[in-house]
Amino acid sequence: MNPSFTIIGVGSPIVDSIAQVEESFLQQVGGEKGGMLLVDAATINQLIPRIPGALHTSPGGSAGNTLFALARMGAATSFLGKIGHCERGQFYRDRFAQLGGDAGRFKVGDLPNGHCLSLVTPDGERTMRTDLGAAMTLAPDEISAEDFAGCAHAHIEGYLLFNAALMQRVLESAKAAGCRISLDLASFEVVEAAKDSLPTILKDYVDIVFANEEEAAVFTGIKDDYPAMARELATHCDIAAVKVGAKGSYIASKEELVKIDPVPAQQVVDTTGAGDFWAAGFLYGWSRQRPLAECGRMGSILGSAVVQIQGTELSNEVWADIIEQA
Repeated sequence: MNPSFTIIGVGSPIVDSIAQVEESFLQQVGGEKGGMLLVDAATINQLIPRIPGALHTSPGGSAGNTLFALARMGAATSFLGKIGHCERGQFYRDRFAQLGGDAGRFKVGDLPNGHCLSLVTPDGERTMRTDLGAAMTLAPDEISAEDFAGCAHAHIEGYLLFNAALMQRVLESAKAAGCRISLDLASFEVVEAAKDSLPTILKDYVDIVFANEEEAAVFTGIKDDYPAMARELATHCDIAAVKVGAKGSYIASKEELVKIDPVPAQQVVDTTGAGDFWAAGFLYGWSRQRPLAECGRMGSILGSAVVQIQGTELSNEVWADIIEQA
């Protein structure tokens, strides 16, 4: 690994509570299957007692999943986000530090830590209800170029687009510090909400954009033509990756279009973090100046591994196998 290539994640440090539920349970909670809705703590606390079976708890958040995976692979990592002054906040910071991540850039808020209830149906699809908690109180005036000092690359989760002023300050600060920037579009709801500002953000600040097929379709207006989606996204920034689950992925730059074959999963247990882990694999290859095809292959390996377990914490044996393939 290139020790001088530090990747900093920017996003909401959320603790995930993951539950296996039936399709009928989703019909009771409303909202679209596979989506993410922002709610308050009371809403999550009302849902939890209705869930049969135990909850699995792990550090999460979109950028968090990506950076935790990179740290496990030995990458130099840091994280910028606001944790809560509470047990969940301390749990998040401690887990990141245990994996070798730089936990010194977390900011601490007065509210409890962010919390996401991830409802996973038998097909492995996850539907999320998220209380941002302390993460929601991160303010633009708390961010400066100093937060990105010593970092070569900033990976930003798309959920920040819900706070336009904060996203703008993060982008400007990362660029001022000399970082290259990747942006994960996060969810189709995010893309819909930020559709007017996204083209300018991609053009002026972003080097690499990650999207799944739903997010890419909302942004481009293109249906079912994944290579065309990738090419269209790549007209706005240097590199665009469109992830299509079991169908693989497409990576486009202004010079090339690469089709990445999927790595088949023996079983799909839970798709939580699949796109975030794909981004981690890609960025691992990118930090080592690998060709796009190799970056995409690493993305597929990580994405396939994480859907075969509940949550996002792979075993030491699985990580050893992944690192061997890297």
